[in-house]
Amino acid sequence: MKRLLACLFLAPVLLAQAPAGLRLGDPCPAFSLPGTDGKLHGPESPAPLMVVFLSTECPYVMATQDRINAYAKKYAGRVGVFGINANDVDTHAKESLAEMQAQAREQGFVFPYLKDGPQTVARAFGTACTPDFFLFDSAGKLVYHGRMDDSWRDSSKVTARDLEKATEALLAGRPVPAEQPPSRGCSIKWKPTP
Repeated sequence: MKRLLACLFLAPVLLAQAPAGLRLGDPCPAFSLPGTDGKLHGPESPAPLMVVFLSTECPYVMATQDRINAYAKKYAGRVGVFGINANDVDTHAKESLAEMQAQAREQGFVFPYLKDGPQTVARAFGTACTPDFFLFDSAGKLVYHGRMDDSWRDSSKVTARDLEKATEALLAGRPVPAEQPPSRGCSIKWKPTP
């Protein structure tokens, strides 16, 4: 519940309809999703993996996407990175694959950026907001679910790099910190329930 309440839309404030999702130690859900590069992508070889749920228009994502791309560059070859956009295109046209392609191109994303149109992957993860970060170990088990750092709005004010700290511990073979502050961001734009 804490994680859900932390994931609020900027204005107006909306609570996400996030389903129950992954717990620490759970395996990474299998998926194969279309990317902005025209290819299908999903988890393959056993290696650490970080999955982040993104948006083309969420202010929280806009403020952190440079840091997300820097993370992917820093850990290239050691940690796989996928960005996933699961927002409903019918109600939010700017979340389309074409808009995602423009975002990826303008930002120079070095990681695959995927569209979860049916929202099945987002529901399997139990993500509530964008951005929301999930880190898996080389056995594909979830070891971190939370925020990137403690200052989404201003990178110059970051004092705690939670995702990076968890990643460094994982790569060094140390226990990942148990304290995992929840992500803050815009609610996932879920499809209407029948």
